Amino acid sequence: MRRGVIGKRIGLLIETLSAILREIFDESAYARFLTTENLISSRAAYAEFLHETEHTRARRPRCC
Repeated sequence: MRRGVIGKRIGLLIETLSAILREIFDESAYARFLTTENLISSRAAYAEFLHETEHTRARRPRCC
């Protein structure tokens, strides 16, 4: 019985770490971009995503 609880917690930990890494490396942002723009993953779509992300980051005010 105890192994089942530990296994579930380890699975949840792995799932959480995986989600964090997808956010850090922009995989989640790319997936949201594809959904929002109604595109399928391709070189052109990724290039558009990079262009839009770069444009968005350039517009942010910088501190100090």
